[in-house]
Amino acid sequence: MPTSTLHNVRFAGMATCVPKRIVSNLTDCKPQIRSERERLVRNIGIETRRMAPEWQCFSDLAFDAAERLLESLEWKREEIDALIVVTQSPDYPIPATAIILQDRLGLPHATVAFDVNLGCSAYPFGLNLLGSMITAGGVKKGLLLVGDRSATLNDPIFSDAGTATALEFCEGAPPMYFDLNSDGSGYKAIILPVGGHREPVGMQHLIPFRDDEDDHWHSALDLRLDGPAVLSFSTQRVPPAVEKLLEHAGVEKDEVDYFIFHQANRMINETIRKKLGLPVEKVPSTLRDFGNTSGASLPVTMTARINKELEAGRKRVLLSGFGIGLSWGTCLVDIEGAKFPDLIES
Repeated sequence: MPTSTLHNVRFAGMATCVPKRIVSNLTDCKPQIRSERERLVRNIGIETRRMAPEWQCFSDLAFDAAERLLESLEWKREEIDALIVVTQSPDYPIPATAIILQDRLGLPHATVAFDVNLGCSAYPFGLNLLGSMITAGGVKKGLLLVGDRSATLNDPIFSDAGTATALEFCEGAPPMYFDLNSDGSGYKAIILPVGGHREPVGMQHLIPFRDDEDDHWHSALDLRLDGPAVLSFSTQRVPPAVEKLLEHAGVEKDEVDYFIFHQANRMINETIRKKLGLPVEKVPSTLRDFGNTSGASLPVTMTARINKELEAGRKRVLLSGFGIGLSWGTCLVDIEGAKFPDLIES
């Protein structure tokens, strides 16, 4: 879609929940691949990740985040008009996880609740969707729950998290600016090819395999990621999108307090930062401690790194999510008087 502007939408608060379990990429692996992992950590910048136990779903993390946020805001449940869940980790294929969370959170039947299937770029898309409903009228207060459960012991990249963001109608609130894009020609770059109607799960998909005796076991049900394609896409598409949005908003880079990028890996994020000429202190990162938390990585970084600064006074924040789809979204948000509870471990 073309760049757009939303009016009368206030960013009221955010809460983030991660699992208690910390997995180390350096020590929680086979001894024979330790040196390989050390090289990998130097390149991708991810030392530890958060991994949920078998019983814990993304929705459990999002529920805890939403409960804490509602408590901090002192919002009444009957005031919530909309609940949007953006995840690739639903509780069930059907029904929508948002419907289940509407009941768990004690929200009224009048609360419109639905899911959106999106990963790395989820947060800007979700903000735009909920913000548009508020701008259009009818929705006065809404919750956006974003995150995934995607961590495994063998994969050194992904981590688990659930987040909650509150938006509300506020006449005269600073405008929110958006630039959202999709390119389905690159859908194979990040894909889980088995399990849908295109290729249903069969017995052959359940047989584990490995490339050599030092490798870990794989499954046809594992996520496939084309690293070079993702690197090329991210570093070529994101910087121009940021420049485009700033031009649309009439804002210079030095007028932005923080630039928060999806936490993909060190190489991608550093290339983007350098292409845009941004100082390190304006680009917080959580890669080392939390890994790639998919669509939750922007809220995770805001909560874990700058929540106190965001509560202290008005801040202008540029948020950029990019990845699966392929898709990329950028938004510029002024935040003032919002609630940012400390990181929750569940």
